[in-house]
Amino acid sequence: MRFSNRIQKMNYSSIRKLVPYATEAKKRGIHVYHLNIGQPDIETPSTFIEAVKEFNEPVLKYAQSQGLDNTINSFRKYYKEWDIDFDYDELLITAGGSEAISLAFMAIADVGDEIIIPEPFYANYNGFAQVTGVNVVPFLTTAENGFHLPKKEEIVKKINNKTKAIMISNPGNPTGVVYTKEEIRMLADIAKENDIYLISDEVYREFVYGDDKYTSALYMEDALDRVILIDSISKRYSACGARIGLVASKNKDLIKQILKICQARLCVPTIEQLAAANLINTPKEYFDKVKKEYEKRRNVMYEKLCKIPNIVCEKPNGAFYIMAKLPIDDGEKFTKFMLCDFNHNGKTVMVAPAEGFYSTAGLGKNEVRLSYCLNCDDISNAMDILALGIEEYNKLNK
Repeated sequence: MRFSNRIQKMNYSSIRKLVPYATEAKKRGIHVYHLNIGQPDIETPSTFIEAVKEFNEPVLKYAQSQGLDNTINSFRKYYKEWDIDFDYDELLITAGGSEAISLAFMAIADVGDEIIIPEPFYANYNGFAQVTGVNVVPFLTTAENGFHLPKKEEIVKKINNKTKAIMISNPGNPTGVVYTKEEIRMLADIAKENDIYLISDEVYREFVYGDDKYTSALYMEDALDRVILIDSISKRYSACGARIGLVASKNKDLIKQILKICQARLCVPTIEQLAAANLINTPKEYFDKVKKEYEKRRNVMYEKLCKIPNIVCEKPNGAFYIMAKLPIDDGEKFTKFMLCDFNHNGKTVMVAPAEGFYSTAGLGKNEVRLSYCLNCDDISNAMDILALGIEEYNKLNK
């Protein structure tokens, strides 16, 4: 039987495709430190769990296609705390940020159209583009420049008559970059001058460290009709399994178009929406505590990495990832080695090979993304094991 060209062109997730090797390692009794995925071990706020437990309706009904009223309004209240005002009809609740991105792509681009994205970028952007028939056009950012954006002309030269949007993650996954106000201003100007959209994935806004400041694309008031916001409760509330996100824009005509697809897929799960709506009642101290904890974890990971010979990485100021260039020949081969052939005292490490975070062939081959979602002791142990693994891998691959 024949499969569609679309599905055959789509790649497996570079983050998840090696999970079977980790599963087999665990079956052999090996403890695996998962640095490959942004799955926080921080407790989900009790406000979410309480709302789930309190659900006692006799019938579990469909929700509205755009989302439940109280879920939409809870997000509106949340954004006001960030000086962002949304009307009710400017937000659509989605099945996580992932669906929000797919909906945005489908609404603004036809098959063969292009989205410009700074690389390295969240690996699944490639998957969303491939399944919707959109082509990713990358421009390079580097650790040596803190993964900040290049000059305006470097971005503009990527634009042609098929370009529909520039897309960013801010703070960045996988790089941890926090774009400056001037960089966001530049992107808004490019969007206006070239009649394209600016898609801003801002799911990590709570996690900005040091002196850096978060700047939403929605602060660019003269470009609001071009901004598409992607968001999710997964990271800030440690609620990845709930799959509640949203797509939002001050461009009400765009939201009306996306609503058509929302109606076709009926609705987002009702109970999860009710629980997500109650998250607005989470005490503010929760965020302060979580942010401080991630900052500690980042510091432990970065300091340990810097002690490993010939590693290249920059200290990130946002999100909870570090991109690192390792003294190895191939990130995927190394990851398989760590899971299949190496352990130290019954323990090993799983990383995310970085090649899948690039669209340009050949880039990222000896890089990995490391998530500092584990506690400080586990991160410290994992970095020691990583150092030993690199040394052993290179001995066997001389």
